[in-house]
Amino acid sequence: MTAPDELPDDIAELKAIIRAQQNQNARLEVLVAAFKKALFGSKSEKIDPGQYELELEDIETAIAQVEAEIDADPRTAPMRSPKPRQTNRGSLPKHLERVEVVIEPELSCTCGAERHVIGEDVSERLDIIPAQFRVIVTRRPKYACRSCEGGVAQAPALAHIITGGMPTEATLAHVLVSKYADHLPLYRQAQIYSRQGIDLDRSTLAAWVGKSAFELIPVYEALMADLKRSTKLFIDETPAPVLAPGRKKTKTGYFWALARDDRPWGGDDPPGVAFTYAPGRSGQHADKILKGFSGILQVDGYAGYNRLLKRPEQVVTLAYCWAHARRKLHDVTQSGAAPIAQEGLAQIQALYRIEKDLRGLSAEQRHAARQERSKPIIDAFELWLTQNRARISAKSPTGEALKYIAKYWDGLILFLNDGRIELDNNAVERTIRPIALNRKNALFAGHDAGAQNWAILASLIETCKLNGVEPHGYLSGVLTAIAGGHKQTEINALLPWKYARPV
Repeated sequence: MTAPDELPDDIAELKAIIRAQQNQNARLEVLVAAFKKALFGSKSEKIDPGQYELELEDIETAIAQVEAEIDADPRTAPMRSPKPRQTNRGSLPKHLERVEVVIEPELSCTCGAERHVIGEDVSERLDIIPAQFRVIVTRRPKYACRSCEGGVAQAPALAHIITGGMPTEATLAHVLVSKYADHLPLYRQAQIYSRQGIDLDRSTLAAWVGKSAFELIPVYEALMADLKRSTKLFIDETPAPVLAPGRKKTKTGYFWALARDDRPWGGDDPPGVAFTYAPGRSGQHADKILKGFSGILQVDGYAGYNRLLKRPEQVVTLAYCWAHARRKLHDVTQSGAAPIAQEGLAQIQALYRIEKDLRGLSAEQRHAARQERSKPIIDAFELWLTQNRARISAKSPTGEALKYIAKYWDGLILFLNDGRIELDNNAVERTIRPIALNRKNALFAGHDAGAQNWAILASLIETCKLNGVEPHGYLSGVLTAIAGGHKQTEINALLPWKYARPV
């Protein structure tokens, strides 16, 4: 802070400084209040969580802009307490290339002798080089023998996904990741390439994507087969607008997500997700997707899954989602005073607090703890549910919410007797969010076949993310392996969790 004797003597100048500070402080107060509301305020469950991230980004950007204005204003900068230096030491990944820059001082001392090193200060900053385009020039010399007519010798050309085409497998991977992981439609990618002087038509990029998707089908099918060998899976579906040919409007298809995530109970199988496009939401699509699967399926309350219970073989048990039950009660509380719904929410929250403590324990440990801690809550909840359903109208909002919970009660309480079962279906809903975001950016898929390509490529990319595998390196390596003739009998070696360079 500036000492009082450093302030200007002119009254008008002092008033100008005060007004400037008051204006800047008022703007900061408004922004900080908005930030707190966005961060801690109530959030509608109907809004995409990504929208809140955008709101926070814009508010944080505005706060930084005002602070920069304060620091740049010679009248107010001295009045501001120095901000602690923000350091990020040790957090930059070890695998990144390090470029050493040594700044030497004057080595000669004032006495005439030469100084020697007694230590050093080291700082690291993140530097980004924009995407670099380069051309791989492949030369295949031809050799002939001067002593005989033995023929010309030349190394065979390397195989590529796009035979005789322009892109390397790394280029194809970049296009795929940009579209299906970073949600950049092909026409926007074409615009980015054009700024570098590379003119690629959107239709050319589309052809590359289609060819890549075709070549990756065996890996996708191996992923789906591996998931269906599990005994515990999640499934969910989300709308997928698709252009209806010749009608100049969209029809509604669905992406179905089949997911495995055994990490909360320390299971041996790696996490994964496989998407499938279907033209509708009928239970027959779920039945077809799950052909060959037997075990526990964690679902929401969609009635279409009941079809799975009628199978003569490949028995499926449906475990239902407490998050959906909680949402029903939460919606009631938003429309006014609802003490019964509030009581129900409090009991469900108690179950979630217990689950937080059990995360990471084995299935056996989770089962024992649930019998000891969660079962008394469930028993009390069941009694509370019966009593309140008898007291209130079944057609009231609260009555409808309680009816929903009672309808799915047997599937909701399955988690008590099996430590592998989660309290909700959120694991698969998290995997489906990137599909929803890509859908918003691209507005719609252009065709049913394009939607299935979308499902194939998104499956591999999202499974990479679940396993901590970098998608670009994975796709580049796998496409290179496929182009090189990777054996179909060893296709499981190309699954994301088995990927290691070189493939």
